[in-house]
Amino acid sequence: MTAKGTFETADWTPQPSYDDRDGVTLGVVTLTKTFSGDLTGTSLVTMLIATTPVDESRSYVALERIEGTLEGRSGSFVVQHDATSDNGEQTLRIRVVADSGTGELRGLRGEMDIVIGPDGGHSYTFDYTL
Repeated sequence: MTAKGTFETADWTPQPSYDDRDGVTLGVVTLTKTFSGDLTGTSLVTMLIATTPVDESRSYVALERIEGTLEGRSGSFVVQHDATSDNGEQTLRIRVVADSGTGELRGLRGEMDIVIGPDGGHSYTFDYTL
């Protein structure tokens, strides 16, 4: 099955970097999201971020707990993000953590793609099984 919609981010809270040397910085950021569309609800995201002296080369990994309703079924689940930018060449994989689903989302599996539009708006496509 496929769910589609949009989301907004808020409450970006960077922590002081925990390692900063030779132009490479490691840090932590937390933020929240609000989802609309086939998935409605909110989430809390915790990111580990690596930046480099090259503006277009960086990376992040994150865990995000999403709580809400997915096409009429309520519960929560966790997704894992793995993203890189290598001189602007970007890759992103967001997948459901196995057996993290609760409530009516127990047994959820899948992967999510996100797109940031030219206007800065965020949309998602979530391919999943339940």
